[in-house]
Amino acid sequence: MARILIIDDDPTVCDMLSRVIKKMGHHPEYVHTLQEGVTRTVSEDYDVVFLDVRMPDGNGLHVLPTIKKAPSSPEVIIITAVGDPDGAEMAISNGAWDYMPKRTSVKEMTLPLLRALQYREEKKIRTPLAAVKRDGIIGNSRRIIECFDLVAQAAASDAPVLLTGETGTGKEVFARAIHANSGRSRRKLVVLDCAALPENLVESTLFGHEKGAFTGADKARQGVIRQAHGGTLFLDEIGELTPSIQKAFLRVIQENRFRPIGSGEEVESDFRLVAATNRNLDQMVADGLFREDLLYRIRSHFIELPPLRERLEDIKELALFYIAKLCDRYGMDTRGVSEDFWVALEHYEWPGNVRELVNTLERALAAAQDAPTLFATHLPIQIRTKALRAQLQEETTPAQQGEEQEATGPLTLPPLGEAREATVAAFERQYLKDLMNIAGGNVTEASKIAQVSRQHLHELLKKHQYGSQKEAK
Repeated sequence: MARILIIDDDPTVCDMLSRVIKKMGHHPEYVHTLQEGVTRTVSEDYDVVFLDVRMPDGNGLHVLPTIKKAPSSPEVIIITAVGDPDGAEMAISNGAWDYMPKRTSVKEMTLPLLRALQYREEKKIRTPLAAVKRDGIIGNSRRIIECFDLVAQAAASDAPVLLTGETGTGKEVFARAIHANSGRSRRKLVVLDCAALPENLVESTLFGHEKGAFTGADKARQGVIRQAHGGTLFLDEIGELTPSIQKAFLRVIQENRFRPIGSGEEVESDFRLVAATNRNLDQMVADGLFREDLLYRIRSHFIELPPLRERLEDIKELALFYIAKLCDRYGMDTRGVSEDFWVALEHYEWPGNVRELVNTLERALAAAQDAPTLFATHLPIQIRTKALRAQLQEETTPAQQGEEQEATGPLTLPPLGEAREATVAAFERQYLKDLMNIAGGNVTEASKIAQVSRQHLHELLKKHQYGSQKEAK
């Protein structure tokens, strides 16, 4: 029997759904506010959540990510009185199972529930993740387990895989895990960093060449595509390939055949492709810098790796793993770690992700020299200061805030509606400013980051006079 939570302020909808769910043999519960709904999902286990959009205390879509991050990670079916394409896109992008208007029939509302429950049951009987080789993937946070589940799925087929994520998130580690768990694990994994190659060497490195094919080709050379025959080819930073190379490589993926430079005969290579990038390939397609047909080919499986700041609960496990590894590399005794060291690590944002963490630990070990314990003082200054600032901001108590208020005069409050509108407007202004800075002023890129349509984003920019404010400055 599944547990299903209904978050809706309309008693009629709650009663109707509850009756249907009971007839299906499951246990329904309902609440009438987002706050109570979030509290329930965080503290209790549910299989499915029906979530209304327009609630008295906010927009249901804004709490969708929080509900999906709950321990039971329930499937969320969005229900709304007024369907909105932007809202539907935002819901699906944030992990909703389905998005439907309330005016649909009982049968139409029941079908997504049946499918969601079937999906959860089938997930339970999959091969346990413990039976899959981690191959260097460290951590047990929800985000990393989701990625590891996708690794297991990808490893079960020969279809191409695209790994995306910020620099330093471990794309090569995941590529190696996919290879290690695949049917090609006994053959070679060939790695090529496309960004590290001079443009005039990319073609010969990929396809190989015959002796005398060009100046300096004093002997024949086998390219990485042929080297990966029977195994896996990992192309890191695939977005750096030029359009001409992209076209030639697309044919290789389609036909598994290619012609080395200077050769009159084609060569066969049966390889599995894993590609990675920290660039937005969809935007590159829109800008004419990456072939759309190639993107479709390489994205049969898609895994987006989370930045370290979104899985800080893995910090200790990661740090202990790499401290032990570094101590072994340098012939050091294993080091203890003080509590203030952990606090500093956990309050830092890690823009360089796992790669920055490893470099930081290496510097800390060097600073500690022969000391048996690592303390916060062994960390770089910029990490200690940023972590301390974040920690102090978190620890400011309501009582302290009240004392500060008393020093500036008595507290007065505007009407609730006015305060809410002002807060939302201020948030939207700051968000748009940050968004357009990140997107470099490109509205198409900004709409993808914000997960809203271009039209809606234009309306928001016009509403807050973003363009005129920017020009005035």
